[in-house]
Amino acid sequence: MAVALTMAQMKIAVLRHAFRGQRGQTAGVGAALGVLLAAGTVYLAFAGPDLLAAGYAVWLLGWVLGPVFMGGGDETLRPEYFSLLGLPPRRMAAGLLAAAFVGVAPLVSLSALLGLLVAGARLGVANALVAVPAMVVQLAVFVLLSKVSVALVGLALRSRVGAIASGLLNGAILAALGQVWVFFWAFGQTGVPAAVWYLPSGWGLLAVRGEWWALGALALLVLLLLGAWAALLSRRAGTTRPSTRGRRPMRAATANGAIVAKELRTWSRDLVRNYQLTFALSYGVCFAASPLILGWDGMLPYAGPIFIVMAAAMTANLYGTDGTALWLTLMTPSASDVRGRQRAWLSAHAPVAIVLAVAFTAVTGGPWPLVLALLPALLGGAAGLVPLVSVYGLVPGTDPHRRAGNPLRTSEDDGGLTGLVYLMLALVLLTGVPAGLVALRWGWAGVAAGVVTGVLFYWGFGLLAERRLRSRGPELLDMMRTGRKPQTTVNYRFEQLSTTQKTIAGWCFGFGAIPLIPQGIVAAVFVAHGMLRHTWFLATYMPPGLRYPVACAFAALGLAMYGTGVWIVRPRPAR
Repeated sequence: MAVALTMAQMKIAVLRHAFRGQRGQTAGVGAALGVLLAAGTVYLAFAGPDLLAAGYAVWLLGWVLGPVFMGGGDETLRPEYFSLLGLPPRRMAAGLLAAAFVGVAPLVSLSALLGLLVAGARLGVANALVAVPAMVVQLAVFVLLSKVSVALVGLALRSRVGAIASGLLNGAILAALGQVWVFFWAFGQTGVPAAVWYLPSGWGLLAVRGEWWALGALALLVLLLLGAWAALLSRRAGTTRPSTRGRRPMRAATANGAIVAKELRTWSRDLVRNYQLTFALSYGVCFAASPLILGWDGMLPYAGPIFIVMAAAMTANLYGTDGTALWLTLMTPSASDVRGRQRAWLSAHAPVAIVLAVAFTAVTGGPWPLVLALLPALLGGAAGLVPLVSVYGLVPGTDPHRRAGNPLRTSEDDGGLTGLVYLMLALVLLTGVPAGLVALRWGWAGVAAGVVTGVLFYWGFGLLAERRLRSRGPELLDMMRTGRKPQTTVNYRFEQLSTTQKTIAGWCFGFGAIPLIPQGIVAAVFVAHGMLRHTWFLATYMPPGLRYPVACAFAALGLAMYGTGVWIVRPRPAR
């Protein structure tokens, strides 16, 4: 108990000094959004028990999958910090569990679990009393499942087979969540599937509804998960054994060729990059193939473009993941590091994307012009944006040889890394819009438009990234070495804004993609393909004369939000 209280106090002390400045504002926006989601979950307690059980299943998936996809979760207190104390694994796991309850995410989740109390109060006093311990135990299950899932993936990433298997599995799970409407439709579910009651997220609600065994099952699951996490923590203390196989020497006649060879060797040896590549591949194939359950193959040809977009998002912080190795680039001025990385990125991803697109389009018989137009446009846009976004929005990362027992954690700034991923998703999608529109209107002319725009994006974005790297290389190296970002003009301008202006700009930049991408561009594509009454895309529910106007209005709203944010933070001349 003393160890648990001490670690919880340490976590509180760290967070008290951490949530300041930009990080504090980001945490505030995340907490506000989490409170809204929690309030919506509590409202489901009044709408019906099935909906509440489904809501808690979504929270469970968020706890399990979110840290896996976004940098390994909260590790304010790492197990490595206490390795010299000689604590038994169970005591360390119990202490770290107590510390894990301290933070914004557990507090927001506990607020969402108030729905159990509401559901119990509607049934009787005894049920309301059972809801109190059920909330605590249910939260412990959420936290422990998150810790165990991250530990299992981290353990798998210590071998090539494990990294590839983890990437394939996690990509398939996330794609299934993105296409969950397909499974609801396939199983004939007009409401909530009965399976959500048998997930651990539904056991607390079962206990409140009079199934008293469920509370004991939750407590037993907490003990089992705690033991599993303790065992995984002891495995985490071990080191990864280096490969002893011989490697062919890298031979390059030029400095640029050496950069390409080095990058390709990294793509073949770095287990984190192996995971990222297989994750993007699994996501693209499974997301496009999911509608086959309904007998519809219209999305299958887009597996290649989807793979490109996800692969670019996974490598958005390309320079940050290399750590302080940037000094090698700065000491070789004759080499174009950006161009070499672009060529290596295309060499690793373009063959996979082309095979996926051509093979699946041949199976379905089309649409050839649209797919062949999107392929070069997205490849060129992604190869240009990956180094550009990385050098302009670089998030300081951990040197590969200094990564802790959690290989997923390649950066200390999870919020900045998550924002970079979402930004890359939106930007890469936008690079395919011109060629896609030309292909939809004029057919095969879109292929030429895709090639031209792809080449321009590749060359232009790469040129901007190269200039940025040459002019700000020492500052970027210092940022990666110290973890402190320089005070740029935009950051300085943002700090000088009033609280109201900061809030407006934050909401515009944070949520502008929602009306622009899904409700605008994606909804217009669905309407064009006759996919009506499609999940949450409002335009697909409109009468025929209002579908395209509603989609265009949402796209205009998204652009207006981004324009408002840029206008607020733009530099102004001094008086």
